[in-house]
Amino acid sequence: MTADTVANPELAKAFVGRDVVSMRDFRREEILFVLDLAERFEHTSEPLLGGRVVVNLFFEPSTRTRLSFEAAMVRLGGQNIGFADAGISSVAKGESLADTIRVVENYCDIIVIRHKFEGAARLAAEASRLPVINGGDGSNQHPTQTLLDLFTIRKLHGRLEKLRVAFLGDLKYSRTVHSLIEVLAQFECEFVLVSPQELRMPRDILDDLARDGVRCREEFKPSILPVDVDILYTTRIQKERFVDPVEYERVRNAYRLDREALEVFPRPVTVMHPLPRVNEISTDLDDYEGAAYFQQARNGITVRKTLLSLLLGALP
Repeated sequence: MTADTVANPELAKAFVGRDVVSMRDFRREEILFVLDLAERFEHTSEPLLGGRVVVNLFFEPSTRTRLSFEAAMVRLGGQNIGFADAGISSVAKGESLADTIRVVENYCDIIVIRHKFEGAARLAAEASRLPVINGGDGSNQHPTQTLLDLFTIRKLHGRLEKLRVAFLGDLKYSRTVHSLIEVLAQFECEFVLVSPQELRMPRDILDDLARDGVRCREEFKPSILPVDVDILYTTRIQKERFVDPVEYERVRNAYRLDREALEVFPRPVTVMHPLPRVNEISTDLDDYEGAAYFQQARNGITVRKTLLSLLLGALP
């Protein structure tokens, strides 16, 4: 199958060489195109990217994002280079991010970057002539996580439109939540935001939702779960994002989901989490009918295979 045999060949061509930095850069039509194509990639492991190389630049710790990108590339016949510890790179010697990008682009065909600073992925994309994929930049955006979350939701619920979604936990620093809520708002979803006051959703996102007429309410008692939702999207309290350790200690055990907590729901609810979890989801939920967090991790390979192939212009 070539770009001429996909449902929308013009869209497929428009993705070649493109950066994936922020979900704000993509129209609804483009998002649905990626999800539709991912359905076809779910069982595809053709060597479409034979001879191609991805460089994975992970300036922050990662398990799922880094390994799923590596697995996706290998399953498509390509190769991986890069690092998972910035301390062993020339950044430790004072090299600028822009210079690092200009050097490594000579060794690869596409770049995946994760960085602790917001805007780092955008800077990398501006510095490079190659496509750049944002694997997470600070508390800003995590577009590939959003796409795999959307893929998971659509597989489980059959749609993205008009769902009721509760986001629980760290809504201030969670880039996964920031990316996802902005996209789901385009599909007329409704939201309940459950968090401690200190970790409420950033004001600019709340203002954008209000401006667009999105139905959204905040709850600051994490022990009171909204039972009238389709999805509970939980997040870890991210210690590494806190400047003040006292603030972290005050909220780190703010909530916990377990079987008993979900007994109040009239029907099984989809429980999602970008992982890793610490103590916010009990292991007694792992075999719960609605538990979807490990399925999210599996779907990461499918979605990242799709993106790598799209950006490099090699469709099955």
